[in-house]
Amino acid sequence: MKENIYLRRIRRREGEWDTSKYPFSIPVIRDFTEFRFEKSVTYIVGGNGSGKSTLLEAIAVLLRINPEGGSRHFNFHTEETHSSLYDALIASQASLRYRDTYFFRAESFYNVNSEIERLARIEPKMLKAYGGKSLHHLSHGEGFMALITNRLSGRGIYIFDEPEAALSFQNQLQFLLWIKDVVKKGAQIIIATHSPVILSYPNASIHEIKDGQLVPTQYRDCSVYRDLYGFLLNREGCLQELGLFEKD
Repeated sequence: MKENIYLRRIRRREGEWDTSKYPFSIPVIRDFTEFRFEKSVTYIVGGNGSGKSTLLEAIAVLLRINPEGGSRHFNFHTEETHSSLYDALIASQASLRYRDTYFFRAESFYNVNSEIERLARIEPKMLKAYGGKSLHHLSHGEGFMALITNRLSGRGIYIFDEPEAALSFQNQLQFLLWIKDVVKKGAQIIIATHSPVILSYPNASIHEIKDGQLVPTQYRDCSVYRDLYGFLLNREGCLQELGLFEKD
């Protein structure tokens, strides 16, 4: 199957970075040179604070997407908190044309919903793109599913930062089915996740942040998978190690 590659790579601009200051003090950012996109679906995984969300945010801003989330047409901001990393990177795009962009980040999805409400008061048809209902009248997970099934259906670049925060196990499986459908329609998808379910999409590119480097890896070799698998195989032993179970 042909891969949808609109964003081919991001690379570091020439010049010195002040590695004593955020975000350039984060090891994966400090040592960053370039990252190439080779699949329709790309995952970046790593522990809390490893820099994966910072990278995704910079990619979104390089594509002129609102750093708090939404599309290029959203220009609201609750607070200027995004890093300056985007200004230190260069994006190389393919000659293929795409129609759409969207950035979902779990931590600010409420703010995106509020902006949709504001815009819908000016242009009522706005809500139709999200299923016709106010996303504030839905649960977090319902709002996310309404977003992907109604709004994100075209030839575009879609970036997701920890979508599992909104999703039950069953809806994570539905998210995988949505990925299959939208990739067939020409989408390129970039995801940061802690969920081994969301990470399981076949034939995707997986990069894990290890020791300050983005390292290509396979699904079963990824710590996101191995750690949860080990816990489920030996729940009692893990809880005993934590001092939560009394040994017989």
